[in-house]
Amino acid sequence: MSFAAQLALAVPASIPSPPAEFSKFSIGPLTIHAYALCILLGILVALWLTNKRMQARGGNSDMLWDIAIWAIPFGIVGGRLYHVLITDPMYYFGLGEQQAHLAEIPQLWLGGLGIMGAVLLGALGAWIGCRRTGVRLSAFADAAAPGLLIAQGIGRWGNWFNQELFGSPTTLPWGLQIDPNSYNFPAGLPADTLFHPTFLYESLWNVAGALVLIALDRKFKLRRGALFCCYMIWYGIGRTFTESLRLDPAEIIHIGPLGLRVHQWLAIALVIAGAIALSLVLAKLRGQNVNPFFLPGREPKAEVAHDQDITGDEPPAAATEAAKDPKHLGKDPQ
Repeated sequence: MSFAAQLALAVPASIPSPPAEFSKFSIGPLTIHAYALCILLGILVALWLTNKRMQARGGNSDMLWDIAIWAIPFGIVGGRLYHVLITDPMYYFGLGEQQAHLAEIPQLWLGGLGIMGAVLLGALGAWIGCRRTGVRLSAFADAAAPGLLIAQGIGRWGNWFNQELFGSPTTLPWGLQIDPNSYNFPAGLPADTLFHPTFLYESLWNVAGALVLIALDRKFKLRRGALFCCYMIWYGIGRTFTESLRLDPAEIIHIGPLGLRVHQWLAIALVIAGAIALSLVLAKLRGQNVNPFFLPGREPKAEVAHDQDITGDEPPAAATEAAKDPKHLGKDPQ
């Protein structure tokens, strides 16, 4: 048997979904849901990376936590509101002939967090935290953008555990198996039908995007929200693609002859808004070398320079020049 044939036999012909009992487990009276663990792990990794990037810009861990304590709860509430009000209001409020499921609205562990709603309301929480901390919102957004993509990439694995938000049927070797007894299995299809693993597509796209953003930041030192605009463009492109494959219920909006899912329209709008904002920010930055991280009058009295690292950041310019030039020793940078 040839090596290619042996490899074909060794590689699974599909991606299995975890058994339903893997989606949650109990520790005494406490029930732990895999979906929630994926969200939590994504948040922790994003905080770690954002902390490194903020330190490279002159910030510190205390500033990050002061912002995160506002941004994270706002983001979770925003994500849930988006899912309930935009994604599936008929299910939760019993519109039409459906039964209402109001009691499920706060049950986040069942799945259902809209990323676009989480980012929108999370930005409001971040703005509150930034105002209290003295950090510019645009500077924090640039520092957080790569970590945000990684958090989204990790969080998508929660959909795998819940066997939800998969794509249309496929015969590709990486098709996703779904339990035919699952509530989410489409009616009328054979039990052995495989589906596009849209959770995996989006997860890989987001992680790749984080690496791209870090590389762009290393090369061009994007500031004043420019890197966050790149995040909007990258994520919007990927979401537009995955939405074209998904089978879960969503409102279809027709604009002219084109009928797309509401999330697809919003993803396209995200790309357009990001491109416009990026062009405006770059035009404003052209010829400017100052990239302030703190709000006017809120700068720390003493800044500590940090070595450049994989985050693509470098120490504040004033501190670096002072270290190079002996004439500046003992003087505060102006």
